Amino acid sequence: MKEKLRANFLKIRKKKYFELSVKNKIFIAKQIRKLCIKNKINKLGFYYPVNYEINIVSVIIRIQTKKLQTCLPVIEKNNNMSFKEWKIQEPLVVNKFGILEPCNKNKKIKPQMILVPLVAYDNIKNRLGYGKGFYDRFLNKIDDKKNILSIGIAFSFQQASKLPKEKHDKKLDFILTEKSIVH
Repeated sequence: MKEKLRANFLKIRKKKYFELSVKNKIFIAKQIRKLCIKNKINKLGFYYPVNYEINIVSVIIRIQTKKLQTCLPVIEKNNNMSFKEWKIQEPLVVNKFGILEPCNKNKKIKPQMILVPLVAYDNIKNRLGYGKGFYDRFLNKIDDKKNILSIGIAFSFQQASKLPKEKHDKKLDFILTEKSIVH
């Protein structure tokens, strides 16, 4: 069932991707900035977009300050995910999934807030990803040790009425779309 949902939502996202306007990007940037300020975030994890995900790199450029350390996910040899520091001007390398990530020499960071890509979400903040479980494992692994705010980034048309949930699936704290925040 998840595979069918995933394929359907990816098809819709590809078709509607270019509907995101500058106004929508500004809304997303303002909400991310507000969440960073409200929660006193100085270590922000985000993703480098692929497959028609919302491109938040320009958003990060807008909100980046000397006090805000930014980091991207890195898939390690053991298929675990960690985050490494990344500054906008630094080069990236392509990983085995074709996704850009920071170089090995960059230092690992434990983000206080993570902007999470997704394929679909529902109104109770369940997330459907690409099916590899990287974010679920990462969030489940650190959940006991450190309180990390997880924010799903999506288009409003990626909302499903209800998503199937398995034991290992991790609910997000918020979903941020180009129109609203799902609490």
